[in-house]
Amino acid sequence: QVLLLESGGGSVQAGGSLRLSCVASGYMYSRSCWGWFRQAPGKERDRVASIDINDYTSYADSVKGRFTISQDNAKNTLYLQMNSLKPEDTGMYYCAADALAPVYCSGGHCYCSPRPDSDWGQGTQVTVSS
Repeated sequence: QVLLLESGGGSVQAGGSLRLSCVASGYMYSRSCWGWFRQAPGKERDRVASIDINDYTSYADSVKGRFTISQDNAKNTLYLQMNSLKPEDTGMYYCAADALAPVYCSGGHCYCSPRPDSDWGQGTQVTVSS
């Protein structure tokens, strides 16, 4: 079983920055895709960003230009650099890893996204105040 542990969340003011980390431990497998997801209170969990084995990245429109996803395979770690944070970025952030993530295509843009039954962390809270 793979364990994913997120860290780096916190409370910041609008315009601030945070860097989230997700470390994978336990049974290692070849991940085809990592992803960061966000869930605000009373809302569904949505994909924020994802990265595949070839370092191809994809972002939700709401975070493009502000967030950067990256991976360090030697450290089994996924990162999410979040800049210019907005109150609407508030939520619980989860990382996920998948060995057989599907690829979705829309409007000529394709991206991977870990499946709901793949490996997930417990989440780290991000709160952005105005």
